[in-house]
Amino acid sequence: MKSGNPVLRSDTFDTVSSVATGDRMTINGTINKTAMLLALVVTTAIYTWGYFLKNQDNPAAVMPLLWTGAIGGLVMVVVTMFKTEWVNVTAPIYALLEGLVIGGLSAMFNAAYPGIVVQAVLLTFGTMAVMLFAYRTGIIKVTDKFKAGVFAATGAIFLLYIASMVMSMVGKPIGFIHDGGAIGIGFSVVVVGIAALNLVIDFDFIRQGADQGAPKKMEWYGAFALTVTLVWLYLEILRLLSKLRK
Repeated sequence: MKSGNPVLRSDTFDTVSSVATGDRMTINGTINKTAMLLALVVTTAIYTWGYFLKNQDNPAAVMPLLWTGAIGGLVMVVVTMFKTEWVNVTAPIYALLEGLVIGGLSAMFNAAYPGIVVQAVLLTFGTMAVMLFAYRTGIIKVTDKFKAGVFAATGAIFLLYIASMVMSMVGKPIGFIHDGGAIGIGFSVVVVGIAALNLVIDFDFIRQGADQGAPKKMEWYGAFALTVTLVWLYLEILRLLSKLRK
C-alpha cells in the first residue's frame, strides 16, 4: 500500500501482516487508542499553558519546554517510522512531548488573540469530521494518483519549512510563510488543505490495515499517524487564524 502520509510507509502493514498471529487490528481499537494519545497531548498542553500563566505570560519561560517537545517529538516520529514494533511505547511518548509544543504555542497565541485556541480546536475536529464524511461517502476517492499528489505536496511544505528555518538563522526568513497579508493567508489556506487531505489518507490506510488483518499492536501505529496529522492540522489552523486576526 502506498500512502501520502510519510509516517505511514508503504510497507508498514504489509510487513507485519504476513507474520501476524493472535488478535487483529480493528478500526474501533484504533479510534480508542487515538483518543488515548490525544488525552496525553492535552495533559502536557495544560501543564505548559499553566506554566506560561504562572510566569506572567512570559514566552521565554516556556521556550525550553516548547523546544524539548518539538525536538523530542521529531525524534519519536523518526524512531517510530523505522522501529514500528516499538510504537506502543513511542506513540505515547510522542503525544506527551507534542503536548508541550501545543500548550506553549496555544498559550502564546491565545494571549495575543483571546479565544483563538477554542476556534482552532473546533475547526480542527470539524475538519476531521468533514474529511471522514467525504471519505466514507466516496466524495473523495483515495487513488494512487491522489496519494502521490498529497505526498508530493506534503514533502514540498516540509522542505519549505526547513528552508525557512535555515534562512531565519541567517537573518533572512521566507517572509510569506509568516506574513499576515493576502499571500501569507493564501499559503496557510493551502497548507491547511494539504493537512486535511492527509487525514483522508490516514483513514484509508487504517481501514486497509484492519481489512488485511494487521496485528492488534498496529492499532497504535494507526492512532499515532492520525495524531501526528491532527497536531499538524491544529497548528496550521492556529497559524491561519492568527493571520486573519492581524
